[in-house]
Amino acid sequence: MDAPVDNSESVPALLFPKEGTPQVIDTEERFAQALKKLSQGSGAFAVDAERASGYKYSQRAYLIQVKRVGGGLHLIDPIPFGPKDGIPHPLFAQLNDILSTDEVILHASTQDLPCLREVGIHPKKLFDTELGARIAGLPRVGLGPLVEAHLGFVLAKEHSAVDWSTRPLPVDWLTYAALDVELLVELREKISELLVAQGKSEWAHQEFESILRAAPSPARIDPWRRTSGVHKIKRRDRLAIIKTLWHARDNIARETDIAPGKLLTDSAILELAMHAPTTRKELEKVLRPLGLRARWLERTQIWLDAIAEGVAIPESHWPTIRLASDALPPVKVWQDRYSDKYAHLSHARFNLEARARELSIPVENLISPDSVRRICWTHPHDVASALTEIGARPWQIEIVEPILTHALTQSQPLPEAPEPESDELRNSQVAKIEPEL
Repeated sequence: MDAPVDNSESVPALLFPKEGTPQVIDTEERFAQALKKLSQGSGAFAVDAERASGYKYSQRAYLIQVKRVGGGLHLIDPIPFGPKDGIPHPLFAQLNDILSTDEVILHASTQDLPCLREVGIHPKKLFDTELGARIAGLPRVGLGPLVEAHLGFVLAKEHSAVDWSTRPLPVDWLTYAALDVELLVELREKISELLVAQGKSEWAHQEFESILRAAPSPARIDPWRRTSGVHKIKRRDRLAIIKTLWHARDNIARETDIAPGKLLTDSAILELAMHAPTTRKELEKVLRPLGLRARWLERTQIWLDAIAEGVAIPESHWPTIRLASDALPPVKVWQDRYSDKYAHLSHARFNLEARARELSIPVENLISPDSVRRICWTHPHDVASALTEIGARPWQIEIVEPILTHALTQSQPLPEAPEPESDELRNSQVAKIEPEL
């Protein structure tokens, strides 16, 4: 296992890809040439995608980067290539076939996989350098810190939040994007070495497979309830206005492919709902304290109509304050209202955190906090089966099942302090379940 680079000395900045910044692929001829070169390379594929989050409504990819040893580094503009009517462009279908021949390396893959799948890229074998670094217990898992610590180069991140839908893309943006995959193969090897040395390769493999098998997230029920600050609104008639304003904004954002917050911020929606203006002058007066923006007023009549629609909704159709769901009660009320379940949870949390420290892995990667809460709430007879049903991986079940089973036998909660004051005290409390581990 290679030691991290000593940052006490100056670390060189990686300013350009070794072979220079490639030309953007935006024609079928260039795409076909790139496919031919990639097919002649060997080994895994380093892949990344750039979206226009915060600028566009969609989460589509506006640039896709692919690099392979002996196959070159390629910057693909996906916009000219569809998909059309949900069917991938034939050249993206060919790219998917090529990528399916070996491992695809992504950093924080769950962010990029949806937009890659939208254009027809469906990896069959995955290595996620960010998740791999978490499992290896590394303290900083961003791409830049990992490259600096383990490969000895500084990556500039000044273009991470730009509008990637801009055309043409500036050369310095393209260089930044190319550098995101320039050393990804080498970084994968370093992280793999760490995982092997720690005996965690199988853990990582199961996690990567789980990501590839995961079903798409279901559509949210009442997505307007995610308006920032809506939890502070206690009047149902105001919620009715928030709902109509949110849907009016969302319809425009979808049709124009503009980020909703650029049309009207969440805070503006809340203020309009609280005051329910009926004229342009009143609307401007409500919004002025928020820093009135010209774009907010471009569709003044639409906002006023939405407010009027919300006001006209009869009381029998006002939204409920809270949406009925199968969510568990907030943990903060468990101690007073569900003392037995809180006792289970306090023991589970304490001993899972202790075990995670021993294994040098974040406790949330050892097992999701929601899974822990559900086991402690439902008190299943067979903890292993229950963990399997809610999606825990075999390696996780092997480690956490004895801890959770033991926690379910406890009737008295641990003291409020989440951490014992000394290693000796921690070890004495954890020792109670060691024979079962």
